[in-house]
Amino acid sequence: MMNNQQKLVLIGGGHSHAIALRLFGIEPLPNVSITLISEAPDTPYSGMLPGHVAGFYTHAECFINLRSLTEFAQAEFICDRAINLDLENKQVICANSQPVSFDLLSIDIGSTPATISVPGANEYAIAVKPIPKFLQEWHRVIESVTNQPEQPICLGIVGGGAGGVELSLTMQSHLQKISQNTVKIHLFHRDEELMPNHNRWVRRHMQQLLTRRGIHLHLAENVCEVQREFVKCESGLIVEFDYLFWVTQASAPDWPKISGLATNETNFILVNDNLQSVSHSQVFAAGDIATLINNPCPKAGVFAVRQGKPLYDNLRLKLEGKSLKPYQPQKKYLSLIGTGDGSAVASWGQFGWESPLLWYLKDWIDRRFMNQFNRLSSDF
Repeated sequence: MMNNQQKLVLIGGGHSHAIALRLFGIEPLPNVSITLISEAPDTPYSGMLPGHVAGFYTHAECFINLRSLTEFAQAEFICDRAINLDLENKQVICANSQPVSFDLLSIDIGSTPATISVPGANEYAIAVKPIPKFLQEWHRVIESVTNQPEQPICLGIVGGGAGGVELSLTMQSHLQKISQNTVKIHLFHRDEELMPNHNRWVRRHMQQLLTRRGIHLHLAENVCEVQREFVKCESGLIVEFDYLFWVTQASAPDWPKISGLATNETNFILVNDNLQSVSHSQVFAAGDIATLINNPCPKAGVFAVRQGKPLYDNLRLKLEGKSLKPYQPQKKYLSLIGTGDGSAVASWGQFGWESPLLWYLKDWIDRRFMNQFNRLSSDF
């Protein structure tokens, strides 16, 4: 039994922290105070965001309420943004609040948009992260089309990874339901093939699907300039647009590195197999912000979800002064990509297939995940 109260501070309301908070609520740890620091009172579940863009899910259905979650965990909620760490004095420095002291710290803040070096892009393009700001702009697009359904609309999307492809399909699906006129979408990708992190069947199938859906593909086109109403590529191609969305590779904020935590070249926090900082034993990290030195994982939501329970276990063991347990990420993972029309494409290793049944499976998996936060109970 611990004599003095220990302070556990969680920075960020990502998937891993949401799961850990729920588990701390189910089985509270005596003599431990928990504080969550998050910029927003709710956090989006990445698995349902494409469905939200397509109009299938409401905000409440795909956002986790962090205030009610912290109440369930008997934790304190601070709505603020962490901007630095004082590791020597064990304090979190916030933008608008007093420093928050900790004995044990965990960071799960996701990722931020990669620095966009293309002239005009920061001014005229809409980045998909941070997600709340992106959704605010997307809802403005929907409102504009709803108010003027007879007006043609043209969207540009830069980035042909899974995120850009899924966004193209879901945006088209939603806008076609409310527009009485033409909806044009142009997808720009610097490589010759889409979705480089997926197998050959999935890459070819998605390219054929986009073409059938009338989405204009611009492969091997590197956007080099953005103006208010058009993009220009290195090849000389110029395409006009009404709204431009930027879906390229994300990066990490620089404050963890500035604070003294060990990071890689793109500022992601380096952690060992226990999800523990390789430079500071009192700091843990999970989700997109963390990079395992022995098993680097793709920056995908499935890993943030899978890391939730191992993170909780090791935070608890650390607070109890016990030995930690290594987390082993799976080598293969099932990726379900919604097509915006009630179907989904599965990607598993070298295999892939498409079916409406896969959308029902994805919907069931996602709703099941969210139900654990909508029905907070120690008996759940």
